[in-house]
Amino acid sequence: MEILWNKNYIKVMLANFLLYFAFYLFMPILPIYLSESFGTPKDTIGLVISGYTIAALVSRLFSGYMVDSYPRKKVLMICFFFFFIFFAGYLAAGTLLLFAIVRTLHGIPFGSLTVANSTVAIDVLPASRRNEGIGYFGLSNNLAMAIAPSIGIYIYNFTSDFTLLFWISLIIAGLGMLADASVSLQQKDIVCNTNKISLDRFFLTRAWLLGVNIAFFSFCYGVLSNYLAIYSKEVMGITGGTGTYFMLLSMGLFVSRIQGAKALRDGKLTQNAAEGVCISVIGYFIFVAMPNNIGYYLSAILIGLGNGHMYPAFLNMFIHTANHNERGTANSSILIAWDAGFGLGILAGGFMAEEFGYASAFWMVFLMNAIGVLLYFLYTRKFFLKREIKE
Repeated sequence: MEILWNKNYIKVMLANFLLYFAFYLFMPILPIYLSESFGTPKDTIGLVISGYTIAALVSRLFSGYMVDSYPRKKVLMICFFFFFIFFAGYLAAGTLLLFAIVRTLHGIPFGSLTVANSTVAIDVLPASRRNEGIGYFGLSNNLAMAIAPSIGIYIYNFTSDFTLLFWISLIIAGLGMLADASVSLQQKDIVCNTNKISLDRFFLTRAWLLGVNIAFFSFCYGVLSNYLAIYSKEVMGITGGTGTYFMLLSMGLFVSRIQGAKALRDGKLTQNAAEGVCISVIGYFIFVAMPNNIGYYLSAILIGLGNGHMYPAFLNMFIHTANHNERGTANSSILIAWDAGFGLGILAGGFMAEEFGYASAFWMVFLMNAIGVLLYFLYTRKFFLKREIKE
C-alpha cells in the first residue's frame, strides 16, 4: 500500500490548519468587538462580519480555474502572501468602515488560498489513498475552525485584548506561509488546462445539487460559529463555557474522522454523508430544545461528529464528479457552496436575532438543517451516484 503520510502532504496539511486557525481565532469575538468598540447594532454586525464570504465566494469562482491552468505552487504562494498581510489591516483599522473594508477584502485571498492549498494536497496524495487522505486533510481545517474560536475566547476572557488576537493571527498566518513554501511539487503534478473557458471551468455544474445541499449545512454552521458566544451570554447566561463548547465540537470532529477513515478508503461516500447529516440534525435540535448545560454541551459533540462525517464525504463526492484536470474547480465549487450558505447564515442570523431574538435564530438553524437532511435522502444521494466518474 502506498504511503499516505508523505512529507509534502504533512506540510500542506499543517499549512491548511494554520491558515484556518489564524482566520477563525477571533471569529466568535467579532460580534463582541464590533459591539463594544464601535457600538454596532446586531443586524449591522451580521453585514460586517459576513462581508468576507461574499468576496471569498467571488474569488473562488476564478481560483479553481487559476489553479487548474497555471503553476499551482506559484498561485499558492501569491495567495498566501496576501492572506498573511491582510491581518495587519485589522490592526490599522480604527473605524467601523475601515474594519468592514479590510474584513471584506480579506475574503479574496482567503477564498483563493483555500482552493489552491486543498488542490495541492490532492496532487501530493497517492491515488490509492486519495479518498482517505482527503478525509484527513479536511480534518485539519475542521479542527482549526473548532479549536481556534475556543482558544480565541479563552485569550479574550483572560486579557480582554482584541489587538493581541489580531497579532497572534498575523504570526500564525506567517508560519503557515512558511510551511507551504517548503512543499515540493513535481512538474507532472501541475496541470496546465488549455480547454476553452466555460461555466464549468468556474463551477462544477455537474455537481450543482451537491453544492445546494451542503449550503444548507454551512448556513447552520455560519449562525452557530458567529453567534454562539453572544447567544450563550445573553440567553443562557453562560459566560465561560463557549470555549469548552468549541473544544467538545472539535473532539467530535476528530473522533468522526478517525471512525470514518476506513469507510472513505472503501469508497462508502454516501453512507458517510448519511451518518453525518443525521447526527448533525439531532445535535442542532438538542441545542435549541434543551437550553441547559446538558443540552448545550451534548449538542457540541453531536454537531462535531456529524460534520466530521458529512464534510469529507461531500468533498470526495465533488471530486468524484470531476475529471482529473478539474480538481481545482471541484475544490472551489464545494467551497463556493459552503461560503454561500455560511454567509447567508450570518446575515439571516443577525436579522433574526435583531427582530425576534437569538432563540428564534437557532430554531431557524434547526429547520434549515432538517431541510438539508431531507434533500440529501430524497434527491442528492441518487444525484451523485448517477454522475460519479469511476477511475
